[in-house]
Amino acid sequence: MAQNASNLKIIEAVGLTKVFTDFWFRSKARAVDGIDFEIDQNEIFGLLGPNGSGKSTTIKMILGLLRKTRGRLTVFGKDPSDVSIKNRIGYLPEETYMYRFLDARETLDYYGKLFGLDHRIRKRRVDELLSMVGLSEVAHRKVGEYSKGMARRIGLAQALINDPDLLILDEPTSGLDPIGTRQVKELLQELGRSGTTILLSSHLLSDVEDVCDRMVILYGGRIRAEGTGEELLADTDHTVIRLPRIGTETVARIGEVLEENTDVTIERVEQPRQRLEDFFMNIVEEARADQLANAGAGQGGPTAEFLRHDEPAEGGDLIEELSRDRSTEPEELPRERARDEVAQSGVEESTDSVLDDLLTGKDDATPATPTAPAESAPAPAADESVDRSVIDDLLGDSAPKGDSERTD
Repeated sequence: MAQNASNLKIIEAVGLTKVFTDFWFRSKARAVDGIDFEIDQNEIFGLLGPNGSGKSTTIKMILGLLRKTRGRLTVFGKDPSDVSIKNRIGYLPEETYMYRFLDARETLDYYGKLFGLDHRIRKRRVDELLSMVGLSEVAHRKVGEYSKGMARRIGLAQALINDPDLLILDEPTSGLDPIGTRQVKELLQELGRSGTTILLSSHLLSDVEDVCDRMVILYGGRIRAEGTGEELLADTDHTVIRLPRIGTETVARIGEVLEENTDVTIERVEQPRQRLEDFFMNIVEEARADQLANAGAGQGGPTAEFLRHDEPAEGGDLIEELSRDRSTEPEELPRERARDEVAQSGVEESTDSVLDDLLTGKDDATPATPTAPAESAPAPAADESVDRSVIDDLLGDSAPKGDSERTD
């Protein structure tokens, strides 16, 4: 992955505005209204808001798919329409659009070609990504046959094929089951730790809460709140004291002490609950331990090595290729050279099978020149396995038939 050498913000927006107009350029809708935000390198940034709040419009302007009406917007310090930054961005749109008649492997290979990746790198990355998103077992199926959840998995894989510096995800967990959702969140956290900047837009607030470092909340095209999860979600009206489980008598005593020394009373006593996601995952792990079968996409594998930046240098494959054992080549080269010399001398080559028989074991012999008399050529060593009449036919009609006859 290419690293940012400067301290430029990955994304910087100042007074960003987008107004959609009709045919007569009359204002029709103000989708984004003067928003300011910036995204630092290695940051996971959340973009939240209900439908129509301007999230998708903002993302399309960042990608250069829409032009801003007013304000300033830079990506890697350049205008979003600059082609030079496109190969540093990975994008998963809200709806997965794929060529339905290609299978998963062909799909990822196609996107790898668009980024100009070498075929060896493409093959390795495709294998790693399919394993990572749990589609290795169904890689032969056409993408058009995939369920929505499987389509989101292959869509996430194509967004990562170029190992992007900036990953933009629009509703990445839409259509995924809880297993896939948990895996995507863990992947995003690992990518953030490895240096990838991520812009995440989602309606599932719990997903954003779990993975994002900072977030903004949009409504009506404007930013209504901005900050880290701790800053936005801290409850300043209550204090929680976490203890091992105690009895009701102890709770009553604590309440009496509080009433005697302060004007605070216990509002409510409740047992802590685990999250439904954690409970669901425990059930799934127990079922897997019992080796129960399940249809659809398989369990995702580890994060692809090239996304962890453990990938060897791209020249490594070339060095390995050059250092391979070429033990068969010395045997083949003299034979090919002899064929070329015979063809250049004007002798008509009969068939490959006959020529192979003639040249076996005689790679160092000098082929006869057809214009020279047959008797001037050095006599070949006797070989009972060679039919001399075939040699005579190859030598042509320049030598008298009687001169070419020999007694074995």
